[in-house]
Amino acid sequence: MDKNSKIIIPGAAGLVGQNLIVQLKKRGYTNLTAIDKHTNNLKILKELHPDVIAIEADLAEHGEWEKSFEGADIVLMLQAQIGAPTMEPFIRNNITSTKNILEVIKRYEIPYLVHISSSVVNSKATDFYTNTKKEQEKLVIESGITQCVLRPTLMYGWFDRKHLGWLSRFMEKVPFFPIPGHGRYMRQPLYGKDFCNIIISAMEKQPKNQAFNITGRDEVDYIDIIKTIKKVKGLKTPIVKIPYKIFYFLMWGYALFSSNPPFTTQQLEALVADDHFELIPWWEIFGVESTPFEKAMNETFNDPTYSKYVLEF
Repeated sequence: MDKNSKIIIPGAAGLVGQNLIVQLKKRGYTNLTAIDKHTNNLKILKELHPDVIAIEADLAEHGEWEKSFEGADIVLMLQAQIGAPTMEPFIRNNITSTKNILEVIKRYEIPYLVHISSSVVNSKATDFYTNTKKEQEKLVIESGITQCVLRPTLMYGWFDRKHLGWLSRFMEKVPFFPIPGHGRYMRQPLYGKDFCNIIISAMEKQPKNQAFNITGRDEVDYIDIIKTIKKVKGLKTPIVKIPYKIFYFLMWGYALFSSNPPFTTQQLEALVADDHFELIPWWEIFGVESTPFEKAMNETFNDPTYSKYVLEF
């Protein structure tokens, strides 16, 4: 692709989008349009990248944002609702927004789409996120638009407001860190920087109407992830195992008083679902170097430029 190709990034102010723009600029891409509805997170994006066109818009609503797609060469579709206690935000941000974007892509005859799906489409879990991500991917595949679908596992990295980022900040504030049950729940976490380079490679190679399961190369138990966070951040917080039922009750109670809890009972159920996702040699397919887990965690929490930024829920 030409380095001045017009690239549209819906959902650009979240974890993947913020990391993706850093990597795109490192690769020399200059014509980037970022769209997101989150005012404060978009403000961070503008602060870091004043050269990027940033549009604040709710993609679940038709509006002026649609005109920015005119003349685009490619769309990298990232927007997604990850957590919420009710179904409605998942419908708006995973389904309605996708229908709107696909309609605009067709209107302006944009030749290629990279859609960021999720490994949960192959999961045993049944929850708001899983169900709407499955429907979202189906909409993309059946749209008739030439596309590539990428299905990442649990992601971490700079700007992580929901997963390991939130857990690390929680660990800094509490007298002890609670672990549900035995904590031996195998995860296959994916480093955000690696994934963003996969997105860029997919954008450049443009595989036609293919889906790829992008799984972290390291299999790490949840409790060992927490121990690694503690190590790379130099924390002394004790790690304490709590019976699963008590932990579930605490999460349920917290959700009664929070409209947007960082960790829900549905996410807890997904954590213990014992999923094992297919590992394809994405480092060979996309020509992207894989970062070892502990090195990636150290970069995540100790980078002098980006690790200080915290996105809002």
